[in-house]
Amino acid sequence: MTVAVANVQTAIDALRALLGERLSTSTGVRDHHSKDESWHIPHRPDAVAFPNTTEEVSQIVQICARHRTPVVAYGTGTSLEGNVIPENGGVVVDLMNMDKVLNVNADDLDVTVQARVTRKQLNDYIRDQGLFFPIDPGADASLGGMAATRASGTNAVRYGTMRENVLALTVVLADGRIIRTARRARKSAAGYDLTRLFVGSEGTLGIITEVTLRLYGIPEAMAAAVCSFDTLEGAVNTVIQTIQLGVPVARIELLDDVQMDSVNRFSKLSYPVKDTLFIEFHGTQHGVKEQAEMVQAIASEHGGSEFKWATKQEERTHLWQARHDVTYANKALRPGCEIWATDVCVPISRLAECILESKKDLKASFLTAPLVGHVGDGNFHLGFLIDRNNPEEIKEVERLNERLVMRALAMDGTCTGEHGIGLGKMKFLTAEHGEGVAVMREIKKALDPLNILNPGKIFSL
Repeated sequence: MTVAVANVQTAIDALRALLGERLSTSTGVRDHHSKDESWHIPHRPDAVAFPNTTEEVSQIVQICARHRTPVVAYGTGTSLEGNVIPENGGVVVDLMNMDKVLNVNADDLDVTVQARVTRKQLNDYIRDQGLFFPIDPGADASLGGMAATRASGTNAVRYGTMRENVLALTVVLADGRIIRTARRARKSAAGYDLTRLFVGSEGTLGIITEVTLRLYGIPEAMAAAVCSFDTLEGAVNTVIQTIQLGVPVARIELLDDVQMDSVNRFSKLSYPVKDTLFIEFHGTQHGVKEQAEMVQAIASEHGGSEFKWATKQEERTHLWQARHDVTYANKALRPGCEIWATDVCVPISRLAECILESKKDLKASFLTAPLVGHVGDGNFHLGFLIDRNNPEEIKEVERLNERLVMRALAMDGTCTGEHGIGLGKMKFLTAEHGEGVAVMREIKKALDPLNILNPGKIFSL
């Protein structure tokens, strides 16, 4: 099954009649929607639509289906695997106007939002009610996009990923039908779990327009600590032992010495240029103190320094902003470079082995790649700094990335813990899922027989 474009211009004319000035074919707007934050080569769409409602999204999809025109949903464009790049042209549906918090159910600890609401926007909206949404991928991503890529981030070790925190979705299917995948009940055994089907589908099965999410009470106490280590192995073993002992840390992030040097320079910090853990504790005052003492004792056994603390809100925000700015910090290490971000995840017991073997590969290579990871989940990233136009560098990063992914798969891990497949990891999907990919293709064909929804992503047809 291929993308058969009958007449894109006819589709554009029909969309202009529907949307008026909210349908753009200007070069600047198309260029903006031709890329995400990955290293992948941009591709311009033929047009960009800006709907205001789920019903308008449905009408847009119906027009595109009628004229066999590809449709790619777009939130904030912060994806890292080419997930929203319109490789086949067509129409990008930018949900920027669908940015409203629709219904906060404080007693039930849930909220329904339109897809373009971002995580920071939501947390600003609900903070006065003593609530927060914990999933934090770093970028101020849209919640619809986070659901579509099954995102996670720094808090996942305690609160889970989008998979665990999405209760229901409103989705526009490839023929324009609008469905709601579930109710707000915390559990249900009613039929197939359609919510989980669309979470992580990257816009290939439907366009998410509304999301119902779990919320949590803001903890009584929060404290963040930084601890440096003489060896990478000591830092990783501290993480493993902390998780195995069941210490309920909220975040536990690893930055290697190369990454710490980058962060220090960019964020004007003065931490030791050593392998370092950033840790955050949530709970009661007593609980946070107890957790911190336990992790400090574990770290000391593995060569860790005394904790440096950030307890005030502004201090913690600055600390975690420095962690989230690693991509920009790394680009500053090599101006003009692109970041090829890897994203493997392995069982926690294999984490030290996977990281140390990967670092050996790096030492033997001419490429630079700082390491950062949500190591409490067994998930880490190498950020290769590359010149996209240098064939030698592309060949080397492909070699190292393949070694890393196959190493993770051999450890019963995954090629992507949170970024998704997009364009970047398609070649590894079959290695990971085998015949399961054939089942995925059948689902795609059943729900999108014309292959118009984000075609060419996750797998080829």
